[in-house]
Amino acid sequence: MMFTDAEQRALLAIARAAVTEATTGRHTDMPDNLDRLPNATGAFVTLKRDGQLRGCIGTLECRRPLVEEIARVAVSAAREDPRFHPLRAEELDGLGVEVSVLGPLEEIDPLDSGAFAIGRHGLVVEQGRRRGLLLPQVATERGWDREQFLLHTCAKAGLAPDCWRRGATVYRFAADVFGD
Repeated sequence: MMFTDAEQRALLAIARAAVTEATTGRHTDMPDNLDRLPNATGAFVTLKRDGQLRGCIGTLECRRPLVEEIARVAVSAAREDPRFHPLRAEELDGLGVEVSVLGPLEEIDPLDSGAFAIGRHGLVVEQGRRRGLLLPQVATERGWDREQFLLHTCAKAGLAPDCWRRGATVYRFAADVFGD
């Protein structure tokens, strides 16, 4: 996947318009002519205020066209992230929007030191019915090494921090990440 600057701007505008409409009820025109976007496995929208996380929701499985998925997860990030109260209209000023478009999941051996690269890959850890995902930019933003990234991904799933050493399935994925 590689999005042009124009496509990135349009996808960000779609996410922002969806958040604005969900928060204020005011309809905002969406960009069009985005019929030829690359295929994506998943999409996430991250919202930040004053550099602090304000919401992040996504999907590992795009079941609709990418434009629709981005609008849908943007609304969910603003209204349904269980870590935060729903976004209010007065919070729109200064709201940062970031879109992450995910490539396919690839199962890896987490004990292999070359299985994933910090800043390049995100991780998914699964065990039983639990699953945790962290986007590639999270490890970079927090200054984590590979073991810390694995530990925090396990914790995100509600699993023991070392489950990646004890039979959990670990996947990596690449993502195109862009924001305003």
